Amino acid sequence: MQEAAHPEYAKFQNTGLERTAALREDIQWMQQAHNLPAPVVEEDGPGKLYALHLQQLARDDPQFFICHYYNYFFAHTAGGRMIGTKVAQMLLDGKELKFYQYSGDVAELLDGVRASINELAEQWTREQKDHCLRETADAFQYSGKLMKCMTE
Repeated sequence: MQEAAHPEYAKFQNTGLERTAALREDIQWMQQAHNLPAPVVEEDGPGKLYALHLQQLARDDPQFFICHYYNYFFAHTAGGRMIGTKVAQMLLDGKELKFYQYSGDVAELLDGVRASINELAEQWTREQKDHCLRETADAFQYSGKLMKCMTE
C-alpha cells in the first residue's frame, strides 16, 4: 500500500490497522525474551510467494488485490485477536503482543476501512465485483498455507 500502484489505494494507507511495526517489535521481543532466532523467509516459502503474488495483484488486478486486503485485515482483527489472546494466556504468561494492540477502537478502524472498500466497489461494474469475489478462495488458500507454515 505504501507504493500504491493505483490512486484508489491511497485511502487504504495509514488506516490504523497496519501491523508491520508491531510485528517487528513482537519478533524482537520473542528473540530476546525466549532466545528464539528470527524467522527466515525462504525464497520458495509461502510467505515470500504470497508477498510476490500480492505485489503482482496490487499492480495488475485491483479487484483481486482488494479481495486479499479485505480478507487479511478482517481475519486478523476478528479471529486473529481471539487466537492471540489464547496464545498469550497459554504460552506467554498473559503478555499481549503488540500485533494485537491498536491505536484506537478496532471496530471504528474497521468501519472506516469497510466504508472505503464499499465506496471503491460502488465504482466497479458488476463484472469487476464478481471478479473480486472469485478471488476469495485464493485469499483463504494463501492464508491457510501461511498458518500451516507457522504451526509446523
